[in-house]
Amino acid sequence: MIIEYNNLYTHLVLNTIHHLPLISENHRARIEKYITGIVSKHDSMLYAIYANKEHAHILVSRSPKLPEESLASIIANSSEKFINDNKLCVGKFEWQQSAAAFSV
Repeated sequence: MIIEYNNLYTHLVLNTIHHLPLISENHRARIEKYITGIVSKHDSMLYAIYANKEHAHILVSRSPKLPEESLASIIANSSEKFINDNKLCVGKFEWQQSAAAFSV
């Protein structure tokens, strides 16, 4: 059966490695904007995002073709590279290898 319409809301929470306060207020908006672009490029829609110093909350309506785990990994890997390439953190930036996903 073909699903012509879907609206699968997922609240993702990504934590920095060891819950260290690695995201500075100076770079928060730039990181959030970058993550918004990542979500859009993967046939999903971002409704809300907030990057705290040690974690990020992301509310998305994801594509049914993309499991939560895949979308979380894409966001984490891409944003980690972006933060490190642009030196938006003192030292090396890393997300934890696990995240939380809640259906809304």
